[in-house]
Amino acid sequence: MYSSSELDGQSKPSFYAMLVQEAEALLTGEHDRVANAANFAALVWQHVPSINWCGFYFFDGQELVVGPFQGRPACVRIALRQGVCGIAAATLETQLVVDVHAVPGHIVCDATSRSELVVPLRYDDGCLLGVWDVDAPVPGRFDAEDRQGMEKLLGVFLASLRY
Repeated sequence: MYSSSELDGQSKPSFYAMLVQEAEALLTGEHDRVANAANFAALVWQHVPSINWCGFYFFDGQELVVGPFQGRPACVRIALRQGVCGIAAATLETQLVVDVHAVPGHIVCDATSRSELVVPLRYDDGCLLGVWDVDAPVPGRFDAEDRQGMEKLLGVFLASLRY
C-alpha cells in the first residue's frame, strides 16, 4: 500500500480524477495507438507511486504481444489464459492480484514483482484490443480504488483511439 503523502495528500479517487484530466490533456486529438500508449505508460509511471512496471500487451489475433511500457524488459508474448495477463484477456475481466506468488501459472517477467493489476481493453464492438498491466514490488499494493481508478483512466486511452 502507499500513503496519502505519496499522493500529495489526496485521496485515491481524487488522485485518479487528476490523472484522468492529465491523460485527457495528453491524448486528446491524437489517435495513433502506439503514440498514445507510450505517453499513457509514461504518465502512469511518472505519477503512480510504488510500482515497478506498467505497460500494454496488444492482442495480435492469437496472443498478447508487448507494447509500450515503462520498467525493466518484459516478456514479449503471452498466450491467452496464461498468467494474469492471459487470464484477463481471455475472460475480459480485470484481475487484481494481492500476491502473484499465490497464482498458479503466474508468468515471472520480473522476479521483484509481488502484486499486479491487469485491465482488459476492448474495442467498442467488444473485441479484445489487449491488456494494461501494472506491477508492484510489494504484496497488496492494489485495491478496489486502484482498480476503479485505472479502469477510468483506461477509458481515456480507449476514447483517444476513436476517430
